[in-house]
Amino acid sequence: MQLLDWIVLASALSFVVLWSIRKSRLASKGATMHDFVLSGREAKWYTVAISVMATQASAITFISLPGQAYMDGMRFVQSYLGLPLAMVLLCVVAIPMYHRLNVLTAYEFLEKRFDLKTRTLAASLFLVQRSLAAAISIYAPSIVLSIIMGWHVSYVIFVIGILVVLYTTSGGTRAVSWAQSYQMAIITLGMVSVGFLVVWSLPHDISFSDALHVAAFSGKFNAVDFTFDLNNKYTFWSGLLGGLFLQLSYFGTDQSQVQRYLSGESVTQSRLGLLFNGMMKIPMQFGILFIGAMMFVFYQFSTPPIFFNQSETAKLAGTRYEAEYKHLSGEYEQESAKRAKALRTYTQAVRTGDNASKEAASAHLEASAQTLTTLKSKVRVLLEKNDPKAVTNDTNYIFLTFVINHLPVGLVGLLIAVVFSASMSSAASEINALASTTVIDIYKRIFQGSLTEARSVWVTRLATVAWGAIIVGFAQFMGSLGSLIEAVNKVGSLFYGAILGIFLAAFYLKRTSGTAVFVAALITEAVIFCLNTFTEIGFLWYNLIGCVLVLALALAVSPLFPFVPQNEQSPAEK
Repeated sequence: MQLLDWIVLASALSFVVLWSIRKSRLASKGATMHDFVLSGREAKWYTVAISVMATQASAITFISLPGQAYMDGMRFVQSYLGLPLAMVLLCVVAIPMYHRLNVLTAYEFLEKRFDLKTRTLAASLFLVQRSLAAAISIYAPSIVLSIIMGWHVSYVIFVIGILVVLYTTSGGTRAVSWAQSYQMAIITLGMVSVGFLVVWSLPHDISFSDALHVAAFSGKFNAVDFTFDLNNKYTFWSGLLGGLFLQLSYFGTDQSQVQRYLSGESVTQSRLGLLFNGMMKIPMQFGILFIGAMMFVFYQFSTPPIFFNQSETAKLAGTRYEAEYKHLSGEYEQESAKRAKALRTYTQAVRTGDNASKEAASAHLEASAQTLTTLKSKVRVLLEKNDPKAVTNDTNYIFLTFVINHLPVGLVGLLIAVVFSASMSSAASEINALASTTVIDIYKRIFQGSLTEARSVWVTRLATVAWGAIIVGFAQFMGSLGSLIEAVNKVGSLFYGAILGIFLAAFYLKRTSGTAVFVAALITEAVIFCLNTFTEIGFLWYNLIGCVLVLALALAVSPLFPFVPQNEQSPAEK
């Protein structure tokens, strides 16, 4: 990076951290748990909306999603098809219920409806899956400086962790919300800029219309697939059904999101914030995937690296595999040049309606794609031979390689600030939620009646620091997960179905005991992990399977664990 890039990056990050601390400093004096965890429930709908979107839109979205489209097309967008319906259902059921109960976390009412162990189980499942997801979110931007400067990823992870913990500890949810407002502004500006420049960087003889034809021919516009196949990760049905249950659980039971909209000053403000997210999320994800598809087109006319993770290929230097790697790279460049020529013939044939030339070019392009894939596979084999621990999935490096090599000075710094801002934004929400859940759902249940408001806030700050350290530690081991956008969704899907099943049982199974639900949830988690280990079922289906399984098993084992009426009824019973 040039000096201007470093100035832009440092200025953007410093402003976010220092301004957030300043804005939340006064509010933190004499703060109660309601103030620290829910920012006094003063947020307007637009603050709720930005906070909800920023929590979900982590650095993984901006690093991995364009690469996902580059490799696999735009079909990943189908995983969000259940989101709008989920937002409507949560606005009708969850938001008024949480506001009526006046809870600080999503898990408090489970004890009232069931018992302490069921509440603790749900909170513990959240703590495990969210800490892993937060570690992935912090690891993602560490890729940036590992490419640019060759720095060890551990240093970057540590810096991000320190920055996030600094302002999250100082002002709690209010500081997180302030930071997210500025971070979303940086993110929006950066992604709009890179989208424009990807198209602008296409060769002068390739129009935007030509680029769309090339992307479509290459299978990158596969945004909707109506095939019903449980083993296919991304289809209309897996997104609508599995995605619906994933989003219901994420937004309805995950404290990192519940905490965001519980900070709304009223039910109406919280609802408007969630509905705005439901309307904007799919277009936002579609736009980022579209950038990845256009990036693919760009690299059809400007030869890309045979392997985008240059830190891995650099390990071949001086080894007995170096000569073979150079030979494969040379073949790849020659074949890429031939492919670019064939693509120009193809686009010219499309413009003139010359079907014969179009078909001939298409046949050549299909053969060329096979050749390029084979060459890339051979390089991966070399990397594994040289280092059995080599990371041979380079999806996460595609977007950053384009940014560093093809964007003008200054904008590179802004795009890297986008990645850091997104990472800090989601990680701050997650650490904030982990700390509040730990203190409210576990710590305070152990020391009932012995904690004043001031001491509770102090312990929550301490828990924030502790979780920051834990997540930084977890992040050191996240380098071999493949596509990070898939990894974070898969981690959530392993747990979200069971958690959602617990909550739905609390709402609607009026004569089912906490012990029955507790046992059902444990069995369900065992089944889900077996499905993940021994089958090829797409992970989005885990959310539906897990939820239904908890409800079915809870009913099945109910005769063994009879229901004992509680003083507090479930919201569904009132």
